[in-house]
Amino acid sequence: MVNMGEQTTNKKRIGIMGGTFNPIHIGHLLLAETAYREYKLDEIWFVPAFDPPHKAGQKIASYQDRAEMTALAIRDIEYFRRSDIETERRGYSYTSETLALLHDKYPEYDFYFIMGADSLLQIEQWHQPERVLKQATVLASGRGHQPLDKLRKQMDYLSEKYDACLHLIHIPEVDISSALIREKIASGHSVRFMVPEAVYHYIGAHRLYADEKGKCCV
Repeated sequence: MVNMGEQTTNKKRIGIMGGTFNPIHIGHLLLAETAYREYKLDEIWFVPAFDPPHKAGQKIASYQDRAEMTALAIRDIEYFRRSDIETERRGYSYTSETLALLHDKYPEYDFYFIMGADSLLQIEQWHQPERVLKQATVLASGRGHQPLDKLRKQMDYLSEKYDACLHLIHIPEVDISSALIREKIASGHSVRFMVPEAVYHYIGAHRLYADEKGKCCV
């Protein structure tokens, strides 16, 4: 755990879960819940990417579908919220700009940006990573395909270079990804229990992620 620059104010502590959510799945919810419990956050805001730059040229579900699935996934959790802040501007959904907009709109809050292990290792490839690390405490998953000592080394490096505050989230291993879910659906395999029940039914009702022949099995 890296403590340099740790926020110590009495402001409300808001966790930010950004992502394409194509679709949102139980791994996202477990990561958010673990961060909420481990770091005593007040709320978690899920922010579906409006126009994710890393998905340029790829076929993804519409923002409306992804946002609706997000809302369905979190509707029964009182401290989970969906934020549509990325619809307030146009262009690519850069995390640095989204965090700046959040700070402008909610100066009374402290923000904790939640990410996976792979994102932590690739963050310097993001748009203006120094702004991301300046505007939020980073809470990174301590599980995944990356060795824990590699993650800690990266955290020490980022902390020193950017005067950033980073912590690990100690989360159980869940080997689920949105890409795997889309692949299973298109190939006719069930994804029940990989996504929340309401999301499962939404995908089926709207025939999301069907293959080229329209085959869609959830």
